[in-house]
Amino acid sequence: AFKDFEAKQEARDKRTKTPPLSLRLTQAGLDWNRKTYLLFSLGLSVGSALLVFMISGNPLVALGGGVIGFLGLPTWIVDKLRTRRQKAFLEELPTAVDLIVRGIRSGLPLGDCLRMVATETKEPVKGEFRQVIEAQHLGMPVGEACMKLYERMPVQEANFFGIVIAIQQKAGGNLSEALGNLSKVLRDRKKMKAKIAAMSMEAKSSAAIIGALPIVVAGLVYLTSPNYIMLLFRTSAGNVIVVGGLIYMAVGIMVMKKMIDFDI
Repeated sequence: AFKDFEAKQEARDKRTKTPPLSLRLTQAGLDWNRKTYLLFSLGLSVGSALLVFMISGNPLVALGGGVIGFLGLPTWIVDKLRTRRQKAFLEELPTAVDLIVRGIRSGLPLGDCLRMVATETKEPVKGEFRQVIEAQHLGMPVGEACMKLYERMPVQEANFFGIVIAIQQKAGGNLSEALGNLSKVLRDRKKMKAKIAAMSMEAKSSAAIIGALPIVVAGLVYLTSPNYIMLLFRTSAGNVIVVGGLIYMAVGIMVMKKMIDFDI
């Protein structure tokens, strides 16, 4: 039984690392289908191309802006929504686990405790646990339904919760004690992340200043000598310099982000 559990966990981890578009949209809290996403991407592409063309007057540069608007901006927006939703989930999950622990210790069955979480907590925890309850109503075992939570909310804390419930359903044991220990682990991880964020704040501020400096300097030069800086947008050589500079900036920002991005 545990070999099957490990195989399912490996498949779940693989699916979570490379989620399809439909799952990414679900993780971001969007009820879009593929067609809606493509229409949204097309709208961003047209808007980006028009904006770049109005600034540069160069059709090739505008085409590049349209490509970025179609391929880059939608992905960035969805990833931002996913990250924001995951942070909100992590803020509320320890409270949900504590609610389950108190319910079990007072004599309530696990199903009733899950329904309490699905009605009394904040979003997105409320919505995610509501889907767990709905999966149970469709005949899925509670352990497997809780393990599905990790696919929709790909954070290790959700994985821990699903594993605790699934193992308890298969092997038995004191669920309230196991979930109480899990709640303590979740709060300790939350404190550790806050400490890491505080320690890396100086590096993040430096990266933000370095990343914003070229844009600020370009804006100041435009205010003082607009004809001087507009050569970058009105000539082919200037366009090459702008594109090259943006590429180097993007690489530098990704490198700095990687250096200050800690995962626990």
